[in-house]
Formats: sequence, C-alpha cells, structure tokens
Amino acid sequence: MDVRRRSSLKQSATTKVSNIPTYGAAGVFDYPSNEKMFKANNKKVVDNANPNPNPIPMGISNGVFFTVFFSVVYFLLTRWREKIRNSTPLHVVTMSEMAAIVTFFASFIYLLGFFGMSFVQATPEYDEEEDVDEIVLKDDTRVTPCGAALDCESDVAIVKPKLPVVVKDVEMVPIKGTETVSEEDEEVIQSVVSGKTPSYSLESKLGDCKRAAFVRRVALERITGKSLDGLPLGGFDYDSILGQCCEMPVGYVQIPVGIAGPMLLDGKEFAVPMATTEGCLVASTNRGCKAIYASGGATSILLKDGMTRAPVVRFGTARRAADLKFFLEEPSNFETLASVFNKSSRFGRLQTIRCAIAGKNLYIRFTCSTGDAMGMNMVSKGVQNVLEYLQADFPDMDVIGISGNYCSDKKPAAVNWIEGRGKSVVCEAIIKEEVTNVASLVELNMLKNLTGSAIAGALGGFNAHASNIVSAVYLATGQDPAQNIESSHCITMMEAVNDGKDLHVSVTMPSIEVGTVGGGTQLASQSACLNLLGVKGANKESAGSNARQLAKVVAASVLAGELSLMSAIAAGQLVKSHMKYNRSSRDMTAIKS
Repeated sequence: MDVRRRSSLKQSATTKVSNIPTYGAAGVFDYPSNEKMFKANNKKVVDNANPNPNPIPMGISNGVFFTVFFSVVYFLLTRWREKIRNSTPLHVVTMSEMAAIVTFFASFIYLLGFFGMSFVQATPEYDEEEDVDEIVLKDDTRVTPCGAALDCESDVAIVKPKLPVVVKDVEMVPIKGTETVSEEDEEVIQSVVSGKTPSYSLESKLGDCKRAAFVRRVALERITGKSLDGLPLGGFDYDSILGQCCEMPVGYVQIPVGIAGPMLLDGKEFAVPMATTEGCLVASTNRGCKAIYASGGATSILLKDGMTRAPVVRFGTARRAADLKFFLEEPSNFETLASVFNKSSRFGRLQTIRCAIAGKNLYIRFTCSTGDAMGMNMVSKGVQNVLEYLQADFPDMDVIGISGNYCSDKKPAAVNWIEGRGKSVVCEAIIKEEVTNVASLVELNMLKNLTGSAIAGALGGFNAHASNIVSAVYLATGQDPAQNIESSHCITMMEAVNDGKDLHVSVTMPSIEVGTVGGGTQLASQSACLNLLGVKGANKESAGSNARQLAKVVAASVLAGELSLMSAIAAGQLVKSHMKYNRSSRDMTAIKS
C-alpha cells in the first residue's frame, strides 16, 4: 500500500476515534480533546427534540393575565358603583375606562383560549452538563470502545424526542353527601335557577314531594353558591307536610330529644319528652321530677278551656259600634249566635263573647271549645259565620280583619294573662323538708320571681324559666312554637307549710295553647312523643281530654323545672352546672367551616 495513502487513513482513523468517548481506569467516560464540540452537537439534538416556541414560561404569562383580568374587573366595578352613587350616566366613558375595557376583553380572550393549560412548560429543560451525559450513558449500549479498528463508525447516538404524556379522562365521582342528578331533574333545576319555573310549584309540577324538595335544594345551592350538605334531606316524609306544615321544603332540622321523669302527676307517671339544644335543661327538669316524685307527686287543676279569636269591625259612628256591642252582649241573643257559630264544626262550641270599643271600631272576642285541636282554624271559621250573619242586621258594618289582636295570639298581652286563652291550669306540689331548703327557696322566690319581675315590668313573667320547658315540650310534641309566648305566662308561688317544715310550690298558667290533632302533631317524630305521653290523636270517648291532659303535663313539667332551677340558684350551683352541661367539649377551632 502506498505510504501516502496509509498516512491518510491513519489520520482519518485518529480523527474518528477522537470523536467518541473512551473508558478510563475507573470505568468512567473520559472525553477527548474535542469534548466541547461533542457536547454542543448533543445539546442541539436535545433542543430539536424538545422545542419551546413560547419564549415566556406559560405559568408566568397565565399569572400576568389573571392579575390583569381581575384588576381590570375590580377597577370597572368600582367606577360603576361611583357612577351609580353620583347619578352619572353609565355610557359616559373616560379614556382610562376605555383602556380598562379593551384590556378586559383582551385578557378575557387570552384566558378563554389558554385556560386549563399547565402553569409550567410541558417538557423540562435539560442541564447542559449532567443531563446530556445522562442521555448518552443511557443510549450507549457498547461494552467496550471502538479501540484501534480503523474502519469503525463513530456516529453519535441520536436521542429520540420524548412524546408528551396523554392523560386519559378521569371518571367524575359524585362528592360524598350529594346525590346524582338525573338528566330529567337537571332540566327542572335549570328551569328553576333561570326563573322559568317557580320554586313553590315543584310539588304540583313533579307530583313527587321528595323529588321536589331535592330539585329545590340543588337549585338553591346553585343560586346562592352555598352548600347544604349539613342539612339532611332523606329519611323524611315530605308528603305529610304538604299543604299543612311547611312550604317549599329543602330538608329538615334535627333537634335532640331527651326524657325527663318519671313525673308523678295526679297519681299517674309520665315520661316527658323535651326537644332542646340547651344543655342542662333536661337534667334540671329531671331533677325536679325526682324531687316531686319523692314528695308524693303533683296535683293539677284545669280552670278554663277555650280558644279565642277577635275580629275588628268598623262603623260610621261610635254609636253604631256601641249598638252592636249591646246586641252581642245581650244574653237573649247568645243562643242564636251560638247556633250560627257551632255550624262550622262538630267540636267547636261557642262559650263567651266579649267586646271592646275604640272610637267607632269594635273588637269582638269570641271564646269556644275546640276538642283535642289547638283550634285556631276552628274558631276562625265560626267567627266568619257569625260575621256573615250580623251583616244582615248591620249592613253598615265593615269587617276590617278577622283578627284584630284582641285575641291575642303569639304576643304577650294582658287580656291573656287575665282572661286566659287555651287551657288555664294550676299545678301544685308539697315538697318534703328533707328534699329541699324551705326558707331559702321562699325568700329567693319572693325577691326574684315576684319582686324582681315587678321591677322589670314583666307581663306574665313572674317565674324563673317557664319558657324553657314549654318550648322544649312544644317542639317535641308538634305544637306551634310561636305560641310559647303566651303559653309561658306563669306565676310561680312558694310558701312554707306544716309549721315551716315543708314547701308548697305551685305554678299558675292561664294560657297554655296545645292540641293533640292537626298541625305538627301528625308528623312521625312528634306523634311518637305524644304516644309516649298517652295523648296521641283525638280521644273518642271524651272529646278534648287528650289536649287537656297534655296541658296539665306541660304545667307539671314547668313546676319541676322551676323547683330545680330555684334550688340550684339558692345553693349557688347554677354557674357550675351550666359550665358542666351547657358547654361543648369539642375543640371548635378544629372544626372546619
């Protein structure tokens, strides 16, 4: 072979060998003299495999446009509010506002196109020193270098571009505590949200009360943006409240029910259900029941039983109003008026008519028995019959309202305190000396319940906490909780008897308004509590006896509550007991809002 040719081949081989790395003594790659050129070539390959057309990282650009968008929105809303306050026309726009509007649309279009993109680059950038070596190491599968073989090829391994990872769509799982919305329900919900379908008409439109409550609930959450997860929906009979107890329901509130007793009343034992969220209330009432039981029980007396309604009518003169007053109060006319009144119900029986004049306006207070119902609707129907009858003899009578507040319903009133409304009950007991401290209780009752209430100007509030017990029993047995106001009218009396050895305690409650039929009494939970007391529904043998018995139980429960609380105050235990039973033991700071 020609010497010149051999020299050329040797030089070419040397050049080829110098372009590849060789293993050193420690088994680590040693780069030849043209190491920088080798790295640069590999860096170009990596850059071509992972192009980045956006010079600004996606996270920065998204953050900038988000900031600009919300800043402009805040600016425009602030300017809009200022224009409304200053009565400036909204179409009058300044240069700054025009620029803000343009910026708003520009940022909105950007966000509309890029919303949902990753806030970082899709492919990571490689380190110039370490990552390129790493790629070469992974792609080089040779055990030994080419060595002195003159004809071997030293082509650099080309790094294959990494394809983007495609994430498959994840199946949406309903959030815990929510129900899946069907397509049919979704259409109705959207109709309610848009205002096309009134919320109150869902029951009649869907024909399913529970489904109507669910649709209304979801629509309410979407309209308000507030979650109702804590408000239970299932486990309730929504058909039972339709047209009777509640309109447009979206759930129900849970109130714990405790039992106080046994209460020994008129020789019978009663377990008293109390629905309350006030700690210590049931425990205190239960302690009073125990003291009464140990002393021989309590005795109750029913004084009156009659619900009232008082319409207001107007005449042209006060003389004409007085003429009707005299007519209604004439004893000879009562039988005729009673027969007209009693046509409205087989249980409603007119008892008395009492009138009061204010100028040319006449207030007529009708009182009637109502059987086992609380009786507001019953007495209202009877009053309507009488007013229509009177219209024939007094054509100039103008009926202003079926209720003129002389009744008086759901508000403290002297007429109820003096005349009574509903059931008027007195309940008493004699507590033995060994059970309580007689002298301290008599003194405390005088200074607190009597003198203290008088100084406060109380109306029917000469007691320690009658309203507490009345409200709890009313909620448990399905009574109207708003009637707790007049039903809690109570005067508590305590006197020393039997030469100062024993304590006579009594409560007088002139206006306990209760029923065992109608309203909330027919709901499952409340009906169960009435059944526990033995007064569920109407008494077929003696109309009204169940409601009267319930009123006596309410009064006896108040008696127990009064005795217990007064004893706790006299002994200085009130604060201690409330700190123990009326405070949450949970760490409220750890509870998520």
